Amino acid sequence: MITYWRNGKGIEPCPQWEPECWVHVENPTQEERDYLMGELEIPEAFYNDVEDVDERPRIEFEDNWFFIILRLPYHNPADERVPYSAVPLGIMFKDDVFATVCFHQVPVASDFIQHSVRKGINYADYFDLVLRLMLSSSVWFLKYLKRINVSISVAERELEQSVKNRDLQSLLRIEKSLVYFTTSLRGNDMLLHRIKNLRNYKNTYDEDLVEDVEIELRQAMETTNVYSDILSSLTETYGSIISNNLSAVMKQLTIISLILMLPTLVASLFGMNVPNGMESNPYGFFIILLISLVCSLVAIIYFVKKRWF
Repeated sequence: MITYWRNGKGIEPCPQWEPECWVHVENPTQEERDYLMGELEIPEAFYNDVEDVDERPRIEFEDNWFFIILRLPYHNPADERVPYSAVPLGIMFKDDVFATVCFHQVPVASDFIQHSVRKGINYADYFDLVLRLMLSSSVWFLKYLKRINVSISVAERELEQSVKNRDLQSLLRIEKSLVYFTTSLRGNDMLLHRIKNLRNYKNTYDEDLVEDVEIELRQAMETTNVYSDILSSLTETYGSIISNNLSAVMKQLTIISLILMLPTLVASLFGMNVPNGMESNPYGFFIILLISLVCSLVAIIYFVKKRWF
């Protein structure tokens, strides 16, 4: 889907391309791909790089084209293995052409546009728009981190009631998501420093905007690290609980086996096909039964005193 945006009362839509407008493309079709490379003359190599979901954040300058890759948070409820991850947003601009391309549907751009309309915010130039997109990306990282925190709390409550492999696997999935977030936020942070240090543009940035981006990025990174530490501690703790529970069960089964072994041993001794003094005793069965019970009782008392039960 392709949309066109321009400055107005905030960032407002325009019906078709015009110089210095913002062309935003999500899940591009073949026709939209041809339009980007044919009409707007976007280099094919840039477009292909954005298609790679693992592409790292960076900035390049080639043939007067600026090419920036920014990582955006992405939530896919259908993916049970990794519900939260990050995807690349390609930003390409030259002269009067500015285009962004993403091969996934993410709410960052639409939310940023709605926010600009509410606040009456316009972008001063292309780099100003890039910084505002970075700010919106960091805000959405924080929003998804709040959801992840809720998921951690739910999994923790379920584990408190009963430690199951399914619950531990849910923690593992959340941990994978946090790894994606951590890597993407670090890449975005490095990208911000490179943009700030561009020789021809570093004196033209809005210092307040840059500071806001840095604050949101740092907060998102710190929050991700905190949740990762909490999740690692939870996983280790409940893993230890499972091991302790298994050891306790094996210990109880071993004690029960020992208690049952004593009557079996007594019965085996007196059941041997050799003289033992009980073969002619009319009360032999009851005597042997009593001996077995006494042996079992002694064993039970011993284990109770040792607090092995």
